[in-house]
Amino acid sequence: QVQLVESGGGLVQAGGSLNLSCAASGRTFSNSNMGWFRQAPGKERDFVAGMSRSGITTAYADSVKGRFTTSRDNAKNMVYLQMNSLKPEDTAVYYCAASGPYYGGSLLQGYFYFGQGTQVTVSS
Repeated sequence: QVQLVESGGGLVQAGGSLNLSCAASGRTFSNSNMGWFRQAPGKERDFVAGMSRSGITTAYADSVKGRFTTSRDNAKNMVYLQMNSLKPEDTAVYYCAASGPYYGGSLLQGYFYFGQGTQVTVSS
């Protein structure tokens, strides 16, 4: 099992940057794909970014490609989401997610564990 705690959210102006962090605990972290999702008010939770166990392979939603970068440090059990050129439409609660161990499917799905989320608000 994996426990996830996000941090780094906040209020930023359009065009600004934020770096979200996710601290993971549990024996299966290094064996899990890691991802980020977000949920805006009144909307469903959407995939933002995903990353393989090694961190070499990544996937991004079209809406964030070229602006967001995800990375992981398996030695520290940490996952990061660097968000640049933020837009008001990026406003949402952001969730860190982990797949089950050795999940071999698409990076866009298969996430079983989610954190509590951190609020990101981008003002225009």
